[in-house]
Amino acid sequence: MAIGACYFRPGACRSTASGPTIPARPMRGRRILSMMFTLITVNPAQMGGVPCIRGLRIPVATVVGLVADGMTQAEILKAYPDLTAADIREALKYAAEAVREREIPLAAR
Repeated sequence: MAIGACYFRPGACRSTASGPTIPARPMRGRRILSMMFTLITVNPAQMGGVPCIRGLRIPVATVVGLVADGMTQAEILKAYPDLTAADIREALKYAAEAVREREIPLAAR
């Protein structure tokens, strides 16, 4: 696991005396392998603990929002040269896991 890498659940990480962020505890009923994201970092001292890509100040939510707005992978990589295609894929996987963890009420139409 990369330094600062964390599980997808918000609040699942804590800082240690030595500085890096580590998982506080694995979630029950989930395979740990499916929760590990090596390119996603959560650091309470950076961006208020918002999940970011590889310790960069590029939040996962920004990348997911760009995809949702219809930007292609090439357009995102051009706008954010520090990102890689793998970063975009991992951000989308992270978002999928985050949504899977919560129940979101849907309004009846």
